[in-house]
Amino acid sequence: MLYDCTRVRDRDLGIAAAIKAIGQGDLIVLPTDTVYGIGADAFTAWSVTAMLNAKGRGRQMPSPVLIGSRRTLDGLVNYVPQAARDLAAAFWPGPLTIVVTHAPTLQWDLGETNGTAAVRMPLHPVALEVLAETGPMAVSSANRTGQPPATTAVQARDQFAYDVSVYLEAGPSPSTEPSTIVDVSTGEPRILRLGALSYHRLREVVPELADPRAEVHQ
Repeated sequence: MLYDCTRVRDRDLGIAAAIKAIGQGDLIVLPTDTVYGIGADAFTAWSVTAMLNAKGRGRQMPSPVLIGSRRTLDGLVNYVPQAARDLAAAFWPGPLTIVVTHAPTLQWDLGETNGTAAVRMPLHPVALEVLAETGPMAVSSANRTGQPPATTAVQARDQFAYDVSVYLEAGPSPSTEPSTIVDVSTGEPRILRLGALSYHRLREVVPELADPRAEVHQ
């Protein structure tokens, strides 16, 4: 079912329905500060598998994890590197994904992650309200593999139809530029993907951040 979150009553009903759906292991589509995302409970393995299947995506391309609070990061890892703390303090909520080594005791299966998780706190009130109740969610761009990412929930519904239980419509995405991805799991922080945040903005916070242009020319 699609809920128009630009209307107060529908927003409240939609968020409640999305929270219930995630608790039941169903899939939802929700807005973020980039494109719309298709999401599942990060700790329900079969639900994450259903999300990957809906996208036509294999386990070798695991889903990022969205969280609703910076504090949640501490519960996902045994140790948060200082670079990760500084980046989160500066850019969360926002278009920054941080790859960390997750705690080995976590009862989740996101795919072939090699012990890491790509974590982000999105800057969108609807997403944050849902995440505050559901906890960490595995969320990927709302599109089938090979199709363009959805910038509205209606576009996502055209692609996923009944594979998704709840669609939260909040108007067109404010930006289609992807999040920047920084990996802090291997010691020296390095950029895996440049997106909405530039290298120079990130380096103001983490001076030791490796220049991705240098890696290209090695």
